[in-house]
Amino acid sequence: MIKMKFKKKKVVRYRGSKTHGGGAMKKRRGAGHRGGRGRAGSGKRGDAKKPSFWKERAGRTGFTSKSRKKIKALNLEVIHAKLDSWLKKGFVIKKPAGYELELKKLGYNKLLGKGSVKEKFIIIADFASKKAVDKVKKVGGDVKVLQEKKVKTKVKKEKKKEEEDEQSPSQIEDQ
Repeated sequence: MIKMKFKKKKVVRYRGSKTHGGGAMKKRRGAGHRGGRGRAGSGKRGDAKKPSFWKERAGRTGFTSKSRKKIKALNLEVIHAKLDSWLKKGFVIKKPAGYELELKKLGYNKLLGKGSVKEKFIIIADFASKKAVDKVKKVGGDVKVLQEKKVKTKVKKEKKKEEEDEQSPSQIEDQ
């Protein structure tokens, strides 16, 4: 018969000891001894923690819009590489005018212009770059863009002042 040795539990070893190995009575009372819980104490006065804490926070500040569209793009070179497999699967339809494909069915929503175009394509996409549209049209194909991207234009202050100056004499004459 084999005898097994059992390790005595720490709690049992500390029986009779007033502080159970925690030092003075003040210590080990709560989280106050270690300066708070988690990242507490990392404010202006916490010299030990604050530099590292602020460094980590730097990249995560600001506002993230929930309405922002996630764009998944596809290059022209990828279309050429996968054209045969997409024809077999039915994602691309061969027509007399050229190959017709809808990017949404493939799981993409933007067409990009990397690569060369050798066949005629009729591509339906939510978004497309100017370079991609030019390349497809050069060969005789067509790109139908469903959503136009709104470009905000900034009016310079000088132009606004000129417009106001032009309007002021006419307003004087009307009176």
